[in-house]
Amino acid sequence: METSGPASRRRFLMDALTVVAADAPAQVAWLEKHGVVVDEIALNFDDAFRMAERLVEEGVLSPATLPQLRLIDSSFAEMTRDGSSDRWTTAALRSDEGWSQARGVARQILAREGLDWSVLPDICVVR
Repeated sequence: METSGPASRRRFLMDALTVVAADAPAQVAWLEKHGVVVDEIALNFDDAFRMAERLVEEGVLSPATLPQLRLIDSSFAEMTRDGSSDRWTTAALRSDEGWSQARGVARQILAREGLDWSVLPDICVVR
């Protein structure tokens, strides 16, 4: 995804984190609203995470945030390696430890950034 500048790239990352941080019922409603499946939450985060080091270099993201972003990435990677499709269901959003860990770390990041994780962003789905 090409964006116009550091502020736009930062917003993309913060929006992705907001969806990860949301309570499970809000995540399910967001998925239904946009007609996407659960793994899109992790895929959207992955797209945004790839820009994190650049955002630090550009001075719009604290270097202290990178280890936390890597924790979320590791959590999703472990869920993928597990090979169980059960981890990528709306039920898993409510009960899976990987989702819970990712949610907690995302909330910490957003709180430090002074952002509200309870208002989920709209997205444009390309089909």
